[in-house]
Amino acid sequence: MSEIPTVLFVCVHNAGRSQMAAGYLRALGGDRVRVLAAGSEPAASLNPVAVAAMAEEGIDIAGAQPALLAVDDVRASDVVITMGCGDACPIFPGKRYEDWELTDPAGRGLDEVRVIRDDIRARVDELLASLV
Repeated sequence: MSEIPTVLFVCVHNAGRSQMAAGYLRALGGDRVRVLAAGSEPAASLNPVAVAAMAEEGIDIAGAQPALLAVDDVRASDVVITMGCGDACPIFPGKRYEDWELTDPAGRGLDEVRVIRDDIRARVDELLASLV
């Protein structure tokens, strides 16, 4: 693993789950970790309910833009966290891969997204503890 590990979060639309996870890891990890997020079929914009749920935590992800998953991002990452993107993520030897089974926040209300957000927070806490 690199001196400063790179973590890539991947979900289908890169508009909710992966953006919330990236927001938490950036906020909690600071300069101890490099964070990337992408989607296999990125949406045009972030899920506004996910943005609102993260704002409640004091984390602003509103300026993030969904991005298309790039092979070079996978190659550059030490840890790749997938969230329901199936086989869209290329596999490279020597990388740490985890698949987080999380409910997609798309179309869900704030109360439901808070539960997803809190699940993501707990997983990011565990991930960060394993990295630093």
